[in-house]
Amino acid sequence: MSSTWKNNISFTIFGESHGPAIGVCMDNVPPGESIDVDKIYKFMARRAPKKDGTTTMRKESDIPQIISGYHNGKTTGTPLVAMIANNDQHSQDYNNISKLARPGHADYTGALRYRGFNDIRGGGHFSGRLTAPLCFAGAVAQQILEKRGIYVGAHIAEIHGITDKSFDPINTSRQDIIELKEKDIPVIIDVQGNEMKKEILHAREEQDSVGGIIECIAINVPAGIGSPIFDGLENSIAQLIFGIPAVKGLEFGAGFDVAKMTGSENNDEFYVNERGIVVTKTNSHGGILGGISSGMPITLRVAIKPTPSISRPQETIDYSAMKNETLVVKGRHDPCIVPRAVPCVEAAVNLAVLSHMLEYPNF
Repeated sequence: MSSTWKNNISFTIFGESHGPAIGVCMDNVPPGESIDVDKIYKFMARRAPKKDGTTTMRKESDIPQIISGYHNGKTTGTPLVAMIANNDQHSQDYNNISKLARPGHADYTGALRYRGFNDIRGGGHFSGRLTAPLCFAGAVAQQILEKRGIYVGAHIAEIHGITDKSFDPINTSRQDIIELKEKDIPVIIDVQGNEMKKEILHAREEQDSVGGIIECIAINVPAGIGSPIFDGLENSIAQLIFGIPAVKGLEFGAGFDVAKMTGSENNDEFYVNERGIVVTKTNSHGGILGGISSGMPITLRVAIKPTPSISRPQETIDYSAMKNETLVVKGRHDPCIVPRAVPCVEAAVNLAVLSHMLEYPNF
């Protein structure tokens, strides 16, 4: 099973949703980096379920136990391993559907790939629960980057047609990012967050779910980070972003809108600013050209599908008996996973940027 990402930093995510624990093993983390465990807890708490009806009722403390690679408040350079206990499983909810393919889930494809031996309870290894160890790794990466002035932040850009204001692709500040991380609903315009919450609660009432878009930005990434062709900065970010369950789309900079532009509209003209730094007047390229950072903010948008577990009857198959069935999914599920996915997107970008930063002179 390829649950390992390999680059200058490598990490493996392990465990299943209803197993005893989940966790992550990080390799090549630089030694001697000061890591504040309380800041890790705070980062991970942002993906935890809330008590306002907009998320699952499953309650996990998500307190990581660091097993190795950390001593006296600093990384040791050896594998950094953290485990997170699973304490609130309702595995009985899956007894009657063990061979029924839940629409939108990886039950059927997972059964094919692993010859029927995969654990489907709560989605098993395919579950969004596995984003908790991703967030641990991303929180570690965040602290290392922020000590070097690099900040990554994200907000909910859209939920089911209700939109927030976009990041300023030129002038988003560190303070803008910090303020978003403090919000229960991470949006730039608070009133839009309230409307999004209403839409999520309406979906729950209708026994349905909704999806949305997350916008992410990384500021102060030095120019010259990355590589061409297969090991580009976009490539690394994309690989990690698509490791987040429910991600179905990704665009950088102007993204798919470039198809509607002319070259003169899409091209970002260069100039030397008052500090003697090369910048661009616009940022359609999203801070990356040829797989290499330009020094402008890195911007991306991530499409998140509606939660596939809904309480409405759905047609499906019994893939063991090879017959048609009707399914009603039980269990405790999010009517919308977009708010909880915001720190997951940040975590992925933190890890990709840090991995490439390790190639940077005088890191």
